[in-house]
Amino acid sequence: MKPTRVTNSLRALRFASGEMTQAELADRIGVTRQTIIAIEQGRYSPSLEMAFLIARVFKVPLDDVFHYPDTSEEDSQ
Repeated sequence: MKPTRVTNSLRALRFASGEMTQAELADRIGVTRQTIIAIEQGRYSPSLEMAFLIARVFKVPLDDVFHYPDTSEEDSQ
């Protein structure tokens, strides 16, 4: 399985939220710390439901957490 092209701001959001640990975030959304690590490293894309839960924890819109590259430049080549 190739790494996802979706990037995220999880690490920055955790630190902006009182330096929340990966374990604390995992507990709040009901997953393991290993899942949070994999998401942060771009090795795993969360389900849509999990993505919304993460955004809700930080009280930000989904696209403040997850970013998908604009492919229009690639498509025009």
